[in-house]
Amino acid sequence: MQINKWGLRLLFPAAVLTAMAGCGNNSNLNHGAEATHEASVPASAHQTHWSYEGDTSPENWAELDQLFTTCSTGRAQSPVNILHDKVKADESLSPLKVEYSPSPVSIINNGHTIQVNLNHQNNKLTIEGKTYLLQQFHFHLPSEHEVDGKHAEMELHLVHKSEDGSLAVLGVMIQSGSENTVLNKLWSVLPADESEQETVVDGPFDPAGLLPADFHSFRYQGSLTTPPCTEGVQWIVLENPVTLSGEQIGKFAAIFPHDNRPVQPLGSREIGSDE
Repeated sequence: MQINKWGLRLLFPAAVLTAMAGCGNNSNLNHGAEATHEASVPASAHQTHWSYEGDTSPENWAELDQLFTTCSTGRAQSPVNILHDKVKADESLSPLKVEYSPSPVSIINNGHTIQVNLNHQNNKLTIEGKTYLLQQFHFHLPSEHEVDGKHAEMELHLVHKSEDGSLAVLGVMIQSGSENTVLNKLWSVLPADESEQETVVDGPFDPAGLLPADFHSFRYQGSLTTPPCTEGVQWIVLENPVTLSGEQIGKFAAIFPHDNRPVQPLGSREIGSDE
């Protein structure tokens, strides 16, 4: 998951916020949520360089900054491999309720992903009676979560925050197939270069156009998938993927050939299904 220059524009109560940016990228969680506020994230967290390769790759994140130690010591890290034969059907889980509508957005290349920030708070996700507001969404290639040991070509993360600062990330798998015409509005202004400046997208954008019709989901407790790897994040990964055309995927891949954290041990956690 990602946010500001970090993807976190959002930065929630310090620990959680920091986390958001990555899954969020730290850069923007700030915006309104990967908006809460930079003040909640220690300055060094913004200054420490991390990446997906070389000496600053995922296996080394915990050594880059004391604020990143959870990346190696945490026991509820994300992403994970979702195994169908291990998923527990849970009748107590309520259906996912998503209320998205056309909204003003801005787009940024924060150096770790392409992130889209929502510029008002009208998009809601409700799960187990708790409502979260959509702050931003961003993309990973290939997918960060695996399903039965396999990656999807990409993964979309929609980062939400509740009034108490809790985070919930909705993950959507992306496969190559039919073009998503809704996405073209964003891809027409796709920023190839990293910048601290957001580009305002002309006219409203409806994030509902990036979701499948069926909201059947896998749910588990995890973390941000980027430093500082903050835990306490509610993950909802939709079982049904959406498609982008090969050309649309290729445009992202030309900027970020890969920006995914490897799967982490599930440990004693269980993955539930709302079926």
